[in-house]
Amino acid sequence: MTLIVRDFRPEDAPAVVRVRRASVQAAVTTEEALHFAVRSAHPASKYRMLVAEADGEVIGTSHVSLAYDSDEPGQARLNPHVHPDHKGKGAGSAILRAAEEHVAAQGATSVFTWVNDEPASLAFAARRGYSPLRSAHFQRLDLAGATLPEPLKLPAGCALATAADFAGDPRPVFEADAEATSDEPGDVGTNLDDYEDWLNHTWHHPCLDHGLSTLVVADGRIVAFTLAHTDGDTTYLSAMTGSLRDYRGRGLAKAAKTDSLRRARAAGYTDAFTNNDAGNEPMLAVNTWFGYRICASEVRHVRELT
Repeated sequence: MTLIVRDFRPEDAPAVVRVRRASVQAAVTTEEALHFAVRSAHPASKYRMLVAEADGEVIGTSHVSLAYDSDEPGQARLNPHVHPDHKGKGAGSAILRAAEEHVAAQGATSVFTWVNDEPASLAFAARRGYSPLRSAHFQRLDLAGATLPEPLKLPAGCALATAADFAGDPRPVFEADAEATSDEPGDVGTNLDDYEDWLNHTWHHPCLDHGLSTLVVADGRIVAFTLAHTDGDTTYLSAMTGSLRDYRGRGLAKAAKTDSLRRARAAGYTDAFTNNDAGNEPMLAVNTWFGYRICASEVRHVRELT
């Protein structure tokens, strides 16, 4: 067997989608999203999408980038995946080594990755010097068969809108996302302080469904929201849900998710997924209330390169 690791080519997209969907079934991955990731990468991220090819067949892949949006320099992210039918052939080791070499050459000193919470994957990470940090859970809702809650009554002065309603000026969506993201649990701090970068990577992401992303508006501000990614077929993913600090504890995130899920089902989506840090008990409780059930888990790992 001839195994090589190289950069992604446009014609690799169908194969990379197959690898990703087989490896992380709860993720929304499309060919358009792969092309978007490559062409929209921030120059400071030194982004690469690597593929592992065995005898001409793409069997593995990894996003690789510097955490350019973090206050702490020297941090990098990579997420290698190998198709389950091709594990044990050395593809994971080869693509991980190439990814680490790339970010190390760009000045990275710490590398973060997610590892499937199952014995073989955890052992693989440990052998390569990665240490576990925290866990996160993928959750699935049978959107076609679930009994969704009725639309929730909003407090006086609040109203529902969609991201599509802000197509002419998305800055209020950015401002709400920035505050909510700053309070998200994480190992690599993310500061959403660059509006143009947010437009490029979040607002214009091809999987972001503006019509199914629900916002709660009060006093002219977006005070709670849920942003939805879809694959244009059957799968819906809650990409980000949050409330402004002064509006938490009022059920506004629940109201936004209820509206979005009900309209997603009406649009023909059958599987809804979400992902939460294991320590994010408020959002885990909200998702359990909706009927989501844990379908897979990941463990965040780090390796110090120096």
